[in-house]
Amino acid sequence: MRTRPLKVALLGCGVVGSEVARIMTTHADDLTARIGAPVELVGVAVRRPAKVREGIDPALVTTDATALVQRGDIDVVIEVIGGIEPARTLITTAFEHGASVVSANKALLAEDGAALHAAAEKYGRDLYYEAAVAGAIPLVRPLRESLAGDKVNRVLGIVNGTTNFILDKMDTSGAGYSEALDEATALGYAEADPTADVEGFDAAAKAAILAGIAFHTRVKIGDVHREGITEVTAADIASARRMGCTVKLLAICERAADGQSVTARVHPAMIPLSHPLASVREAYNAVFIEAEAAGQLMFYGPGAGGSPTASAVLGDLVAVCRNKLGEATGPGESAYTRLPVSPMGEVVTRYHISLDVADKPGVLAQVATVFAEQGVSIDTVRQQGKDGEASLVVVTHRAPDAALSGTVEALRKLDTVRGVASIMRVEGE
Repeated sequence: MRTRPLKVALLGCGVVGSEVARIMTTHADDLTARIGAPVELVGVAVRRPAKVREGIDPALVTTDATALVQRGDIDVVIEVIGGIEPARTLITTAFEHGASVVSANKALLAEDGAALHAAAEKYGRDLYYEAAVAGAIPLVRPLRESLAGDKVNRVLGIVNGTTNFILDKMDTSGAGYSEALDEATALGYAEADPTADVEGFDAAAKAAILAGIAFHTRVKIGDVHREGITEVTAADIASARRMGCTVKLLAICERAADGQSVTARVHPAMIPLSHPLASVREAYNAVFIEAEAAGQLMFYGPGAGGSPTASAVLGDLVAVCRNKLGEATGPGESAYTRLPVSPMGEVVTRYHISLDVADKPGVLAQVATVFAEQGVSIDTVRQQGKDGEASLVVVTHRAPDAALSGTVEALRKLDTVRGVASIMRVEGE
């Protein structure tokens, strides 16, 4: 066993970073045994140096992250500061000065992953980022290593704990969106500004990363169709329940049937209670993978939080350090297929559409005619009326999303349609 330690620099010491430092200290002997050499934390870059950080030697703390990654004697840089800059510059600088990188930065990887991989390859370094997607759940490594010999056709998952908690509370307690969000905030599941979560930005970044790895092509966050959960109502939840479904915010990455393109999208959807993802409760995450040889695989666990995310970071640290000792690098970017990402309008989906209509003869016929003119086939219809007003719930068969959107617009123009109460896609069947 090598006695000279591998030197590690930590960028960021918030919830995740502090937990990484704690585990490196308390599990030092185990990490040494697993790696084949000791690891030593030699620097911690922070923005507020005066803050007391339990278990971290104040002599290691610095505000000069650039100088830290430029030292030249660092073996691994762990980046958990998030955001695009200065993280991007610090990571590429670390590569230039001899360090491999472990990152939890989903936003940066979804926006500029190709450039980071190119820089890692140029300098012969590792770039590992298991912690960027779904916390402690192993997803990145199984996709880019365990399933490297298989053909993945679909990735369907719940990859944001905050939104899953909110939707779960709306389903199980009857709470409205605002009430469920307040509870999520009080429990620490939602940030003071929850926009990244509830509007789907966080899930979209993860979807871009997963799609790129699964389909061996480059997918950026701008390629991902994104809808959040802010418009989901108690009525939507009730409608789903009547259908034997529940509502989840899903990240869906698919290979087209002809294999010539891929799609990536994030949006709320109704899924049958019989689907494995329907039972994922509170702030947990789960991802369902469909591959040709392996079949259906499901990965489940805590998708966020200091300890779960730190677990993924430390797993990457062990792998990268082992590579260092063996004078090798792990897998880099695989984008050989160069498949285009199809726009949402070309995606084939199902819709659940709830209409407020006049309660009089001929309304159903008018509505059915609109669907027929748009080339959308109806699966089921449920109508309920009273005192001159009625509700009409239509569930469609699968059709291009553009055709379904066109159907909704045409329905709004009917004199007998008072309004479109809700629209939601149906998945998982």
